[in-house]
Amino acid sequence: MDSIDRNILVALQHDGAAGLAELAKVAGLSVSATAERVKRLEERGTIRGWRADLDPAAVGCPLLAWVFVALRAGALDQKFRESILPLEQVLECHAVSGPWSYMLKLRAPGLRELEDFVAQEVRRCAGVERTETVIALLTAKETAMVPVAPPDDDEA
Repeated sequence: MDSIDRNILVALQHDGAAGLAELAKVAGLSVSATAERVKRLEERGTIRGWRADLDPAAVGCPLLAWVFVALRAGALDQKFRESILPLEQVLECHAVSGPWSYMLKLRAPGLRELEDFVAQEVRRCAGVERTETVIALLTAKETAMVPVAPPDDDEA
């Protein structure tokens, strides 16, 4: 990946609906060359998909929470991960260091729905021993934008 690819990625993160003509200006390339770059970035998996950035409150899920999960000794992580994957309320699932096995980022309509979801879905997943839930009181920043690292000295 070179600086042109990086410029395209930064531009797409700011405006995923940017047209190829706009991206070509950012990249300093022709529209067709820019289209090829974008296609290659998709094929390599650097661009993982295209989606809208929704306002959680506007779609009925304003409550943001993290659920820390500890698995029982000997429980299979793979089984837990497989049981979490289909749950659409779980936005992210991370294996973590420390006293917890996993950290889940959740969205829910309200406290009751969050409580029900954790009790009826998360705690019933394979291998779960205990959970702890932390609720966001205010969100000062939330983004899916990934910092695009500058090129290595070898690439410059």
